[in-house]
Amino acid sequence: MTGRFGRGWARPAAAAAVALSLLLTACGGSGSGGSTSTALSLVAFSVPKPAYDDLQKDFADTPDGKGVTWKSSYGASGDQARAVISGLAADYVGFSLNTDMTKLVDQNLVAKDWDSGPTKGIVSTSVVVIVVRKGNPLGIRGWADLTKPGVKIVTPNPGSSGSARWNVLAAWSQITANGGSEAEAKQYLTQYYANVVSLPASGREATSAFTSGTGDVLISYENEAIAARQSGADVDYIVPDTTLKIENPGAVTTKAPATAGKFLSYVESDAGQKVFASHGFRPLGTGVDPGQVEGANDPAAPFPTVKKLVTISDLGGWSAVAKKFFDEKTGIVTQIQDASGVS
Repeated sequence: MTGRFGRGWARPAAAAAVALSLLLTACGGSGSGGSTSTALSLVAFSVPKPAYDDLQKDFADTPDGKGVTWKSSYGASGDQARAVISGLAADYVGFSLNTDMTKLVDQNLVAKDWDSGPTKGIVSTSVVVIVVRKGNPLGIRGWADLTKPGVKIVTPNPGSSGSARWNVLAAWSQITANGGSEAEAKQYLTQYYANVVSLPASGREATSAFTSGTGDVLISYENEAIAARQSGADVDYIVPDTTLKIENPGAVTTKAPATAGKFLSYVESDAGQKVFASHGFRPLGTGVDPGQVEGANDPAAPFPTVKKLVTISDLGGWSAVAKKFFDEKTGIVTQIQDASGVS
């Protein structure tokens, strides 16, 4: 600025304006009225990405979510947990398995009491289903059909994917929950793996492989099958008479701002659970009306009662299950998968 005040006044005035701007930015000021903004980082497994996208948008419409911006990362559950431990920024974490969450607890990245609330740390639930080509050309009706000669199975790799671990435990427990011995369950899994043709890194990558033409059958979450149909995929799915209840944990990290905790509370609320339901997840509480869920076998009654629903507690809990089935050297599934030669 020149004129009667001269250039000598312009420089300090401009400097003051810049300093004020920086101060407002540092304080989170934005827009009119001095509203504040908070940047949060979300790290989660790949399957619930569409649900979290909507949850973030809807949270922004609440008083607690005003001005919140997000940086999100999605991938295979085990890979995501390792990434956070290695330094990936995270305020809210959502995994497929409790064991991935406890890895962060062991590193003091998530509080030890993360699962002490009413939902026990679980933010979404589903069941393992069998996805088939439109019209079910092979006539698949249940687990027994998957080991028939020529049936090509796609399922993610339990070395990286939480979804894969739920899937294979469902295949195991449909034997043991109906009176079969562990020897019979091992025999079934051996035959099952003989038919596996693809082990993608994550549940979402497995769905992409299947919808792109790989295999005859996809083992997946019910919500993932519904989401695929919502996206226009030409597939059908079967809820087996005996299957496994999937429980996905969510938590805030120890250094997260208070707003991250408010987002977690929103995710667990009836409003948040209705968002999850719209994407095919089964609500945590019986009081949540999911409404019409497009893509479900029956959109008006999207979540049928499973005749025999096995839980991870029935199998001894995740600590015991992880060692028994997925230990890198002695795990039952590890040994059967390695012997199968599938990659």
